[in-house]
Amino acid sequence: MNFREEFKLLLRARYPLIYIPTYEEERVEAAIREEATNQGNRPVYTWDFVDGYQGNPNDVGFGRRNPLQALEFIEKLPASAPAVLILRDYHRFLDDVAIARKLRNLSRLLKSQPKNIVLLSPRIAIPDDLTEVLTVVEFPLPAAPEIKTEIDRLLQSTGNSLSGKVLDDLVLSCQGLSMERIHRVLAKAIATHGELQPEDVDLILEEKRQTIRQTQILDFYPATEQISDIGGLDNLKDWLIRRGGSFTDRARQYGLPHPRGLMLVGIQGTGKSLTAKAIAHHWHLPLLRLDVGRLFGGLVGESESRTRQMIQVAEALAPCILWIDEIDKAFAGLGSKGDAGTASRVFGTFINWLAEKSSPVFVVATANDIQALPPEMLRKGRFDEIFFVGLPTQEERKAIYDVHLSRLRPHNLKSYDIERLAYETPDFSGAEIEQTLIEAMHIGFSQNRDFATDDILEAASQIIPLARTAVEQIQQLQEWAAAGRARLASKHNPLSERLRRTT
Repeated sequence: MNFREEFKLLLRARYPLIYIPTYEEERVEAAIREEATNQGNRPVYTWDFVDGYQGNPNDVGFGRRNPLQALEFIEKLPASAPAVLILRDYHRFLDDVAIARKLRNLSRLLKSQPKNIVLLSPRIAIPDDLTEVLTVVEFPLPAAPEIKTEIDRLLQSTGNSLSGKVLDDLVLSCQGLSMERIHRVLAKAIATHGELQPEDVDLILEEKRQTIRQTQILDFYPATEQISDIGGLDNLKDWLIRRGGSFTDRARQYGLPHPRGLMLVGIQGTGKSLTAKAIAHHWHLPLLRLDVGRLFGGLVGESESRTRQMIQVAEALAPCILWIDEIDKAFAGLGSKGDAGTASRVFGTFINWLAEKSSPVFVVATANDIQALPPEMLRKGRFDEIFFVGLPTQEERKAIYDVHLSRLRPHNLKSYDIERLAYETPDFSGAEIEQTLIEAMHIGFSQNRDFATDDILEAASQIIPLARTAVEQIQQLQEWAAAGRARLASKHNPLSERLRRTT
């Protein structure tokens, strides 16, 4: 059910108090007026703290700077007269005992009258004593048909036209922006060169990055890494490559559902985050990075509101990749957190969305400590697959050295003994291998020469890998994966060489 259908139903069912969290006042008010007109030409009155009531010449300015008087105005209207009353930014006054009591009284009164009070707010902030009388209705960001209509209107006003492919690209790039931002960025494009052009997609993408940054929840992450930058992990790479075209119309016509997501579990520094970036680049999809810690706010209801905002933005940008790094740290020990159940509610909202979402948002979650995750997170249906990313084998270490050295010294690659380097660095993760190369470069640079194989080996001898400092934790992870609880990301993924030697 979309917003208009739900709002129309609430009007007909005489829901007295409706709460709509949105930043798009102008757009939502236009939708409300249209539905009020369809419901027997209901009058619409709007109130804000500065200007008071608007919409009726006899009451212009009534209730100015007086939110309680704004509610008393409703009782002045004839009982049988239908009306929709829009109160802007009214969430700021809900903690006042007089306001809360008046709203609850009106909730009882308006059940028998054809009137509806609509509270508009940029976020959800509902006190506990009003949760039973307020009905929250989500107002989504503009969908592709609405954006296309607006772009067509602008094209007609400027007298130029675009090919179907360019128009579709513009519409896709605008998804995830509010209509106000779409108007601004398109006006900027027209002001720049007098018309809309294919190159304006870059302007729109920059506006989208700005919008996502302002949410302070999601980051628009540039993805330049490629699948070929991942050393080893052949099973995982095959799985990803096989699904490369799963977001296309051809896949829908074939009957394939959108891929849901992937959880990567394993030892730190083994390429889980690199894989998330490579997926976005290989599938040509935008990459959004979620820091789960940013979902939690200090105000009552703020965390749940931020979670819904994150979901709304991600779905509006779909198809996209949503990367959640170290999800185990965010939801570890839910039952023991002294936050009045906020973390549990955020977690519940999030996993319900994972299970029920129909939008093409591919979620890539990474975790180092699988034991810290609630069992519900691992249930089938949340993710398409759970892969275990272990320490690289000798062959995979060769591939990792080859990837890094091909990037650092492509002209001199054959001078390095990659076979020996892989053999001499057992239990090293990909991140630790990269660190040996950085340290070797420092050695060579300090002596005014290029670094060599011996420098890399010297650097490796000075690094103590995590596999030797966290043996118990790593062994637990390996045993968890060996019990068949996850697919192995590597075609050959035995216990690390050091662990095998000590057992």
